[in-house]
Amino acid sequence: MNPQWQAQIQQAYRDFLAGRGAKARRGQAHMIADIAKSFAAITEDDEGRRTSQQQLIAIEAGTGTGKTLAYLLATLPIAQAREKKLVVATATIALQEQLLLRDLPDLAKLTSIKFTYALAKGRGRYVCTAQLIKALDKNQPEEDETLDLFQAELMKQTSSSGQDRLEKLAEDLSSGAWDGDRDALKENLPNEVWERLTTDHQRCTNRRCPYFTGACPFFNARRAMEQADLIVANHDLVLADLALGGGVILPPPEQTYYVFDEAHHLPDKAINHFAANFRFNAALNWLRLLKKSQPEVLKKLGATSPTAASLLKQLNAPLEVLERDLGALYSQLYELVETLPRDSSPAVHRWPKGVLSPNLQAFSEQLVIHFATLCRILESLVNLLKEAQDPEKNSSIDAELAGEWQPLLAVLHTRSQSAHQLWMLCAQQDPPNQAPLARWLVRHSLSEGDEDLELCASPVTAAGDLAYRLWSRCYGATLTSATLTALGKFDRLRQRAGLTAGTPCKTYESPFNYPELGVFEVPKQACDPSQAEAHTDAILDYMQEYLDHPEVAALVLFSSRRQMNEVYDGLATQLRKITLTQDMLSKNRLIEKHRQRIDEEKPSIIFGLASLAEGIDMPGKYLTHVVIVRLPFSTPDDPVDATLAEWIEASGGNPFMQISVPDASIRLVQACGRLIRTEQDIGRVTLLDRRILTKRYGSQLLNSLPPFRREIN
Repeated sequence: MNPQWQAQIQQAYRDFLAGRGAKARRGQAHMIADIAKSFAAITEDDEGRRTSQQQLIAIEAGTGTGKTLAYLLATLPIAQAREKKLVVATATIALQEQLLLRDLPDLAKLTSIKFTYALAKGRGRYVCTAQLIKALDKNQPEEDETLDLFQAELMKQTSSSGQDRLEKLAEDLSSGAWDGDRDALKENLPNEVWERLTTDHQRCTNRRCPYFTGACPFFNARRAMEQADLIVANHDLVLADLALGGGVILPPPEQTYYVFDEAHHLPDKAINHFAANFRFNAALNWLRLLKKSQPEVLKKLGATSPTAASLLKQLNAPLEVLERDLGALYSQLYELVETLPRDSSPAVHRWPKGVLSPNLQAFSEQLVIHFATLCRILESLVNLLKEAQDPEKNSSIDAELAGEWQPLLAVLHTRSQSAHQLWMLCAQQDPPNQAPLARWLVRHSLSEGDEDLELCASPVTAAGDLAYRLWSRCYGATLTSATLTALGKFDRLRQRAGLTAGTPCKTYESPFNYPELGVFEVPKQACDPSQAEAHTDAILDYMQEYLDHPEVAALVLFSSRRQMNEVYDGLATQLRKITLTQDMLSKNRLIEKHRQRIDEEKPSIIFGLASLAEGIDMPGKYLTHVVIVRLPFSTPDDPVDATLAEWIEASGGNPFMQISVPDASIRLVQACGRLIRTEQDIGRVTLLDRRILTKRYGSQLLNSLPPFRREIN
């Protein structure tokens, strides 16, 4: 490593520790050294392009290691020296806030590293000044045929009180009291109102907009981001940027060091991001609206532009075919779900191994062609209308008229692109010897007895997409989390995230003395959850015996909402009074209420589902007992997991041992991790699932847990 970089990092670490009055942590120091060596070893050509093939490192750092400081100190000086950007991507808002409000300000204050940082958000989090001004324009006619395109979905009329709110927003924006960021609003703004006030990359006219220079909140934030050394983002924004080609929202991957904190979420985020879906009746509605409005659009726009007239006339053919074919296909597909039970859950039909019938495959191939035609026409129209709003262009279309129609047609273009993506995934043949796509159909029950069918397609692994779109292009990347290993190995991460066999993977144990701080118990009440009624009775019995006391501060984690509600309903009156369930309040309000009770020296119990098994921080007195009612295996009816399991089994593998057990191990460690958050915490983790003692995989799960003192009955 360059001696100057090494000296700068070491001095910054000493300064930070001195400023905090803290001692060096062994795991933290090793993590700094390993990341710095990994990133410093990357070679580049004269133009700053990476030439080395080893640019990734994965590090599991146990709770209390101090991984945030480690990756910031290790990466920032090297990124600056090489004139690269550093993007720190998290999975949760809580960690973003910790970085922006505590970690980065402390790093700037306590060390000699001079750097700037900014938060990156998608365009939809910022108000569009043009849309806000348009919403305030009282001279707009109340009825306008153009609004029929979306049944006023984007342009809903507001009440007088809503109009007052918009006027206040505009006043605050112009005075500088508000920067246009939705998250900075003191009062919540309903989604239906906000959707009128924001935009996306299709509807935005960029430099052609009169508010582009200085008065656009998104581009103001974008300019600040472009000047920053370090950019805080989330996983979804990084993936969205990659889907657009990279370098559109965030800096180009080739010139960027990435740190993916909470990296165990990245593969699932990527799977969701590269999946697609299509609702038949919803699509038929907007296709018919476009068809119905086409004569009016032609009359208004085609009158002065032969190009627009030609494009609008070309819409007739694909709209006719799509309406006919989608209607016919809906009737055929409905037969697949018609006999499925009508209960509170959507009915799902999954194609085994993701293989569609020959008829549906042929239909998909034709729909790809027709939606591609529709996308091409709409994109040309949108570009034509954007150009008409550019004062430097000599367009025959009136700029004001173009400004009225362009956002509406842009939304249709976006919807057409989404539909095209789904039918592409349905039409393509899965390559042999590779994991197939999952494909399934969902019947949704809507209001007033209406129904809709939703066709979905998704990769079952993100490995290929991440390897191709991200790892092969980025200058360097660190993946880190407290839970990257499964059953003590990185095999599952390599498989899911597309890491090569040569990617260095390191583990640093938590500095906490777990045997002294906590107990892991399997009590006498624990039983096999396959006996559902007996298991629910066992949970109630345990709670009555051990949680009914005035100092209880407990989190009870369920795998099933139904069982959570059954247990709550079965609680004795006194226990029910002190118990809060995740269905009662939002996650933040739930934790706030729990903390308030504990501060008032009152007992409090939280009933939660999987989302409360990680990412919540209740140290000390706020949480002294975590109860896990059953081993957190994923639901067997998930279409993506089921398709992947079929493929593994067909390839001669064991999906339960290769997927279900490792994934359950990660979730179990995360759930146990809610208990000990600081070196002063003490408490107990209880598992009410005896399978960890009776099944052959149980010892593997036990050995992957933090080394609590054990009490097994």
